[in-house]
Amino acid sequence: MIDWNQIDTLLLDMDGTLLDLHFDNYFWLEHVPRRYAERRGCPLSQAREELGDRYRSVEGTLEWYCVDHWSRELGLDIALLKAEVDHLIAVHPHVVDFLDAARALEKRIVLVTNAHQKALALKMERTRLRGHFDAVICAHDLGLPKEHREFWDRLQRIEPFDKARTLFVDDSLPVLESARDYGIGYLLRVLKPDTRGPSREAEGFMAIDDFSAILPR
Repeated sequence: MIDWNQIDTLLLDMDGTLLDLHFDNYFWLEHVPRRYAERRGCPLSQAREELGDRYRSVEGTLEWYCVDHWSRELGLDIALLKAEVDHLIAVHPHVVDFLDAARALEKRIVLVTNAHQKALALKMERTRLRGHFDAVICAHDLGLPKEHREFWDRLQRIEPFDKARTLFVDDSLPVLESARDYGIGYLLRVLKPDTRGPSREAEGFMAIDDFSAILPR
């Protein structure tokens, strides 16, 4: 699927790509609604409905990914709530093998995430993946999420890469479409970001269920 002789740089998403999205889905759809209902003294069903509307109103923006935004909006310490269930943070199968193999081929490996700095720090501490990357780029430091084309221009200024010789792996269709519009040469979609959820469709992109499919040989 991948001719590694044609690749110099790997740009890798975190949540749903390297890490199991089950943690995030459980956190936002189960844990936060319970804590919100407790704080508001309202039924869980009402909390879920209210939060669903709030989530959708900022989907695809930096606010959606921002720990501080949700702490202010909901009156909850989101970073603390994440720590309450951090035992659910898990690395996807074959990810470490893939990163080690890419390192052996002397590829530049860059983590590129929309996750807020506080969430990123928690997940790097829990997974111990930080040492596998040459650089870690947080969209909040660039002021735009990956869904925006301008994000890639800003990324290019601080982390120069040859678009034609770059592989970008993500699970999000809007993000992959943004990267395609920017002209990144190799794009790959992870079809099962949540190991306990259904598989997604490739939607016109090269796709894998897990990283064993593209382990460099």
